[in-house]
Amino acid sequence: MSIGSTLLRARGADDGHNVVFGLAAIALAGAVFYVDTYTDIEGAIAVLYVVTMLLAAQATTRVGLFVITAACAGLTFLSYAMTHGDDADLQSFVRLIVALSALFVTTLLLVKTESSRLALLSSNSSLKESEARYRSIFDRTRVALWERDYSKLRSHLMDIRAQGVTDVKAHARANPTFVDHCIGLIGVVAANEAARELLGPESSAHGTLRRSIITGHDRFLDVLQAIMDGVRVFEGKVEVRADNGEDKLVLLSIAFPEDASAFNRVVASMVDITQREMAQQALAQAQAELTKASKAATVGAMSASLAHELNQPLGAIVVNSQTLLRWLDRDPPDLGAVRRSAERMIRDSQRASEIIQNTRDLLSPSTKKVENINLERLVNETLALMEHELQRSGTTVQVGKMTHVPPVSAVKIELQQVLINLLSNAIQAMDEADSSTRVVSIATSRPDIEHISIAVSDTGPGIAEGFKDRLFAPFYTTKVTGMGMGLSICRTTLEARGGRLDAFNHPEGGAIFEMTLLIKPEMDNA
Repeated sequence: MSIGSTLLRARGADDGHNVVFGLAAIALAGAVFYVDTYTDIEGAIAVLYVVTMLLAAQATTRVGLFVITAACAGLTFLSYAMTHGDDADLQSFVRLIVALSALFVTTLLLVKTESSRLALLSSNSSLKESEARYRSIFDRTRVALWERDYSKLRSHLMDIRAQGVTDVKAHARANPTFVDHCIGLIGVVAANEAARELLGPESSAHGTLRRSIITGHDRFLDVLQAIMDGVRVFEGKVEVRADNGEDKLVLLSIAFPEDASAFNRVVASMVDITQREMAQQALAQAQAELTKASKAATVGAMSASLAHELNQPLGAIVVNSQTLLRWLDRDPPDLGAVRRSAERMIRDSQRASEIIQNTRDLLSPSTKKVENINLERLVNETLALMEHELQRSGTTVQVGKMTHVPPVSAVKIELQQVLINLLSNAIQAMDEADSSTRVVSIATSRPDIEHISIAVSDTGPGIAEGFKDRLFAPFYTTKVTGMGMGLSICRTTLEARGGRLDAFNHPEGGAIFEMTLLIKPEMDNA
């Protein structure tokens, strides 16, 4: 590092000014030394070296300031020695001390000023780098981003709030032009490339927000309500219209600043979830088909059960008919018609038995695979299948921690079908009761070393006292469109694997259905 770079400031656009200040400082220092040494003017002339330092400070670094201070102090001492070396008195000595003190104090102030200047330059440099990084992220990210000016809109909303308006939607219903006026108060400051790809160049252009991109008023009014209420973050699904007229469903997120003066640059982001929603609708349709298939399987299982139960009585009818024929053979004449009727009974009974047997063969279930099931993963997968139904009903699911829950040996599709049935029942119960708070909680526990329990609780009306004893009975239902087989099949399924299903009311309201599973079921239950 050269001496010049140590003493002088780095070169920049103001090099010319630095040279002027430097030359002026040198000239003034020479003039002060001459007047102080070679004239008869009495007084603390050396104090004027302070002006020299002020001029030099515009062109030097902190090290340079100390060098100039030392030089000015040296000139002061030299002038004092040349003029008062032999006949020094108190007045001249006091003037020397005053001059040196002025130089010392000025140096400290200039050093502090220089430190503040350097800190300010560093802060400005960091701010520029931060702005450059922000701009780079803003422009290059694949998330559609806008910088919008909400300052006028916020001022307008605060004005109407001061007039006593607190419900934006009610105010909009009373003032049909309110929404259009608010849209006109929003300005677009900047938009990145992803925003232009999402909505088109016209909707992302600098200026006033286009009215055409907002297809509905409800969500926009929710944004206005959030601004009026001072909400920091707004998120929600919003339908927007691109320049080409295509409607898209996006996830809108707006982060509002705390400082009202910062509303002139508010960042809004949009993520296109149109394809995701279509996939969710397809998943919902698949779930509906699965439910239909499940009902068909239930009917099939009923048919198989009926075939099993009816086969023996039908066989007895055949035996009884044959016995009847033998007795009738011993009777006197004219029993031919009776014989023919009995023969038809035998033939029809045998045919019915064959039909039932064929149905039973068709519906006999295949061997199901028992596997180790991670309950946390099973719950998450089931909630993914139920996501559309949960969103439709406005139900929130709270899942307890399952960090130390061991896997269970069971048939996965059976447990999942039981869990889906319990969740569906909880949703329907809260729907029928029109519950204001719709929360389903899923929690696990270990009643003993061999079992694990999964409890599904809701905030619905609970189980009526008169229905508890018949809750798991086949064909018993409290729902208008119910078949009365769901809970019965759920309990039978779990009991076939060595588990059980219990139901009771929560002390604070709502129903709890608790599945108790064997962690490692016996082979005869598999």
